[in-house]
Amino acid sequence: MSIIEEVKRRRTFAIISHPDAGKTTMTEKLLLYGGAIHQAGSVKARKAQTHATSDWMEIEKQRGISVTSSVMQFNYNGFCINILDTPGHQDFSEDTYRTLCAADAAVMLIDGAKGVEPQTIKLFKVCRMRGLPIFTFINKMDRASRPPLDLIDEIEKVLGIKSYVMNWPIGIHGDFKGVYNRQAKQVELYQKGQDHGAKKAALTVTSLEDEALAEKIGPSYQAELQQDIELLDEVGESFDLEKVRAGLLTPLYFGSAITNFGVETFLRSFLELAPSPLPKMSNEGLVQPTDADFSAFVFKIQANMNPGHRDRLAFMRICSGQFTPNMEVKLQRTGKILRIVQPQQFMAQEHKAVSEAYAGDIIGVFDPGNYRIADTVTLKNESFSFGDIPVFPAEHFARISPVDSLKRKAFVSGIHQLAQEGAIQIYKEYGIGTETYVCGVVGVLQLDVLEVRLQNEYNVAIRRQMLNYHIASWVDQSEGEVDLDTLNLTSTTMKVLDQDEQPVLLFESKWAQDWALEKNPKLKLLSIREK
Repeated sequence: MSIIEEVKRRRTFAIISHPDAGKTTMTEKLLLYGGAIHQAGSVKARKAQTHATSDWMEIEKQRGISVTSSVMQFNYNGFCINILDTPGHQDFSEDTYRTLCAADAAVMLIDGAKGVEPQTIKLFKVCRMRGLPIFTFINKMDRASRPPLDLIDEIEKVLGIKSYVMNWPIGIHGDFKGVYNRQAKQVELYQKGQDHGAKKAALTVTSLEDEALAEKIGPSYQAELQQDIELLDEVGESFDLEKVRAGLLTPLYFGSAITNFGVETFLRSFLELAPSPLPKMSNEGLVQPTDADFSAFVFKIQANMNPGHRDRLAFMRICSGQFTPNMEVKLQRTGKILRIVQPQQFMAQEHKAVSEAYAGDIIGVFDPGNYRIADTVTLKNESFSFGDIPVFPAEHFARISPVDSLKRKAFVSGIHQLAQEGAIQIYKEYGIGTETYVCGVVGVLQLDVLEVRLQNEYNVAIRRQMLNYHIASWVDQSEGEVDLDTLNLTSTTMKVLDQDEQPVLLFESKWAQDWALEKNPKLKLLSIREK
């Protein structure tokens, strides 16, 4: 195939949701229907013999949550699909924000009983800022759920986006019967399996005109369905593919990921409507995915995916051109020419060597320490780079140190590697030297993950002392270097340097931050840093 044909058949998207909306389960089922796996695992079921394919860390398997983004690629119906499964828990939202930079669309999962939840709102806003097309799947319809019209109204009012109903549920009181597919104009009946969703669901299809429909779903549901369809046709939104791809209209689907019902119908529809890889903005303007010159950016670094080896992988989103093995590229930040040897593509922690890859694909490059998040690699020689990836401020802080001082070297190596992944932010206390480290995280659960990973991956036990800081602000030095020694600050404000030696102020309160700005008129603070 030509580059144009290869790019056209690719779909790269992220799955976002509030915790427990069924995101990892949905990922599993897309893999099941795509033929990438033959039996889906359950993260939480106690009797399950397998863990979710996308959850590969030991702590993920123990706690039944996703704490890091996973990348999976498979082929289905002529499409090459790249799924970015992101953490749902708000404590790991920064990893999700970075991953969305590599996506061309987003699938938003909403719990049918709970509706739009806080983390959904935050992630939706990030998608909206990036102009991503958003596809909505109302999940858990096999359980009692809220009225569909209420959910649609909430999506419009809370998220500020119109929706077009692709299918309509029959039975919302825990007696789910199936859905009406508006595109195919057919009734798809739900059949409860005995395998807890491990294998593909059986599907019975009939029409509204079927004389036996009343017997199959009940006379009251048949009458209600006909009324609902007439209402949608009369007052519902009109379908507009341009608005969908501009992120102004979200196609809306109902189904149940745990039972597999509606998953394959959603997958087929999504692949037809979602865009192929989009142009990416650089300092030289838009880079088209079909451009001949190879280019990519690093959006994630992951250490120790294989606990038996101290491996480190840099995840690259290809933006243009064709990748071939042993290709030499220029790392724009350093100017180094690097040869990419044995790049990998993924099925969660399992990976295989790449023979070729195109715009939209995600490849993993074994990294001895060359790459950082937001790095640009290209065949171009001139100064060329893609847009920065934002670093969000930490909200919880702890002073950390190794329990065994003899393991300090492994401790320092471990926290620096995890900081380069973006799993934590580390700071050195200004004027004290390198002996004391402060760790910053968005959510306190990240500290638990830090402790477990240092123990399991680096054999280092740590002690941590929580600090009473809640606001971190970078000192803006764009108009000249600021002398930290002369700043007039409250006695409790801490001066630190981040891992890139950039000055940061840690405040206990908004009052302390306001004091700093008032007493230092030339001081400017940044709440988000572009990296």
